[in-house]
Amino acid sequence: MAKYLISFPAAAMQVPADELPAVGQAAAAVIDAAKAAGVYVFAGGIDESVPPVRVSAQGNVTPGGYPGGPLLNGGFAVLELPTRADAIAWAAKLAQACRCDQELRVFGFDPRS
Repeated sequence: MAKYLISFPAAAMQVPADELPAVGQAAAAVIDAAKAAGVYVFAGGIDESVPPVRVSAQGNVTPGGYPGGPLLNGGFAVLELPTRADAIAWAAKLAQACRCDQELRVFGFDPRS
């Protein structure tokens, strides 16, 4: 089975503030279903109150992410699934719950994991 990253950037979620609790409940229900199905690895959101830093091989710390790189924020889930079709089905469930499209990526297999 492969591990899939299902994610969205914060800007993709265009939900009125008064509807955010319902979105959170719907997303939690999908995550609970993934746990019950035994496919859940982990999920969460990027804490935007903590700014990113880059750390060099020498341990030097530079504020910010990669210049010109994509802004990494929003929410994500990692699920372990038998097929890409299954991953697409779970991404659709999360898209419906979060009310925004989800990006789907597969992690390369690491035999040591």
